[in-house]
Amino acid sequence: MAADHSSTPPSTVGRDFIRQMVDRDLATGRYPGVVTRFPPEPNGYLHIGHAKSICLNFGLAAEFGGRCHLRFDDTNPLTEDEEFTRAIRDDVRWLGFDFGEHLYHASDYFERMYEVAEGLVRDGLAYVDSASEEEIREARGTVLQAGRATPDRDRGVEENLDLFRRMRAGEFPDGSLVLRGRIDLASPNMLMRDPIFYRIRHAHHYRTGDAWCTYPLYDFAHCLEDAFEGVTHSLCTLEFENNRELYDWILDRAGFQEPRPHQTEFARLNLDHTVLSKRKLIRLVKEGHVAGWDDPRMPTLAGLRRRGVPPEAVRRLAELVGVARADARVEYGLMEFAIREVMNSTAPRFMAVLRPLRMVLTNVPSDWEETLVAPLFPDDGPDRGTRAVPMTRELFIERDDFRMEPPKGWKRLSAGGVARLRHGYLVRCDDVVRGPGGEITELHCSVDRESLEGPGEGWKPSGTIHWVSATRGVTAEVRLYGHLFAAADPDQVAEGEEFIQHVNPDSLEVLGDAVMEPALAGPEAPVRVQFERLGFFARDPDGTPERPVFNRVVELASRRIVEAGVAEGAVGHVEVRAEVGSTTAVQVSGQTPEDRISPEREAARSSDPLLADRFARYRELPGVSLEDADLLTGEHTIGSFFEAALAVHDEPGTVAAWVTNDLRAALGDRPVDDLPFGGAALGRLAALVAEGRITRAGGREVLTELVALGGDP
Repeated sequence: MAADHSSTPPSTVGRDFIRQMVDRDLATGRYPGVVTRFPPEPNGYLHIGHAKSICLNFGLAAEFGGRCHLRFDDTNPLTEDEEFTRAIRDDVRWLGFDFGEHLYHASDYFERMYEVAEGLVRDGLAYVDSASEEEIREARGTVLQAGRATPDRDRGVEENLDLFRRMRAGEFPDGSLVLRGRIDLASPNMLMRDPIFYRIRHAHHYRTGDAWCTYPLYDFAHCLEDAFEGVTHSLCTLEFENNRELYDWILDRAGFQEPRPHQTEFARLNLDHTVLSKRKLIRLVKEGHVAGWDDPRMPTLAGLRRRGVPPEAVRRLAELVGVARADARVEYGLMEFAIREVMNSTAPRFMAVLRPLRMVLTNVPSDWEETLVAPLFPDDGPDRGTRAVPMTRELFIERDDFRMEPPKGWKRLSAGGVARLRHGYLVRCDDVVRGPGGEITELHCSVDRESLEGPGEGWKPSGTIHWVSATRGVTAEVRLYGHLFAAADPDQVAEGEEFIQHVNPDSLEVLGDAVMEPALAGPEAPVRVQFERLGFFARDPDGTPERPVFNRVVELASRRIVEAGVAEGAVGHVEVRAEVGSTTAVQVSGQTPEDRISPEREAARSSDPLLADRFARYRELPGVSLEDADLLTGEHTIGSFFEAALAVHDEPGTVAAWVTNDLRAALGDRPVDDLPFGGAALGRLAALVAEGRITRAGGREVLTELVALGGDP
């Protein structure tokens, strides 16, 4: 519990409506502290929508020095199972939250709930009804027509008490009797038209066994559980808005006095290319459209965890989405942005070849081997560690990185062309070997052994490609996951269709002959990595130390853009910027990306390996367009300035936009090295804007002053 709160509410600037409400409640003394709860029903696995509620409830309690309960609403023995309770506990802990000793179950309170129900019967506020489910539904009326009483509504109190007690004793079969609240059959809120409080279920409960055969419904049980536990703020999603009136009615009639719990609704998380209905998720599992609840294509937390999504990214997504009063759909690109943001700074870099094409270096001995040193985090320098990369005479490169007849602007290897091997030497393709069917099976290349620090005379690389030693590399299986549903909103179906028809048949591609650096084999190898130029990947439990299995967590944003721009026959320029708090925006113009590359900057990179390396790295940074990478690598000073800013504010797309747009505009004809401040200052300025401490327009004004006078933003 929070012990001390100011009598003056804090500023509401930048705070969502729920936190503003809690500020007021504590400032006015309505509650002495904050107690929230996360109340899942243990009849399935948690999904990404639940994660938003978990982050809100546990995060709010932590922020205000209170506590959050994990409570299982286990009131339906037909659908609930201990398997689901274990999975839910694991998911909450995986997300980084601890409920400690505050683990509860609705079944802990069955006796107390029954006593409340008997009290309502004695007060004439509840009655036993023998009408069938269909008769009760029909008697409730419609939104335009009031309901009508069933024959048992006027039954006397003593008879109702006798029947209710006999219901508990197990004298009646399932469906023969229910306990209903006597409220208002003419209420405009259909839920208030004598709702059902108890039903008969002769079923074994996974916790209470056969002790009960009469179980409360969620609407009756939930508010009582909150009151029994001393919950202050009962937060739920908007679909329960109409239930709030019943929540208050039950607590008021049961005699709970202020300060008692009150319900507040917020918008749920609706994510593109997913379904979050538990009923639909169960169907996906039972019908075999996925391999189980933890299939990496599923939006369940178990599926996200197996795919390799870091829990920090899920928490970051909840932060980016925020807390609102109106439902809205969230583009999947925001989820991907949150994942990249976390993994970019935590996942060490390695090289892997997913679709191998053999390369033989013909001008070195057959037993030639050399150990190269590459950084684990190229953007952060050698301080974060390096790795040894064995290079041998026979290598594998990505099949997609070679073309016999390259398209315009091709930046990789081609017949007769030169490319740089990532972290290594320049190679030239001298000969192409074909198989019986004419397919390319092998490349014979020359290596320039003098080009590790700079290009040899006459060797002008078109770009940089990744590679793995054919003799020292580790064979692995790689699973490439796409959207489970092709439609952005699979819940929106045409008449005669159903959501299952939107399942994407190409949502999984398995590559069984991938090859990766030997450092990725063995029990000590990292779990989450970035395969350079390919994306972020994570180890799957199906693999072994000797033959690992990796799941693609998310693509590199720029990789997908570059591939779209240089594929044969592709037209149009695609530019991506991923800003904090917004989804990825895509713009298309009539040019190819290469049309916007400066010939002068390209020439500078051809003669300077550092600039070429920076260009290759920047193209892989999330949110950095091909045009930005070009602008940042025409000479050393601006690239160094960009990296210094990025070291302070690790948002590549945002920082690149500040440097290539705002700074260039403010500089005019002045060179970067003439500035009275360094890149770190620009990084601090970008962070101030991202944190909302100043506006974007205000940031531009500060930048103008910095350019003129220097100093600190």
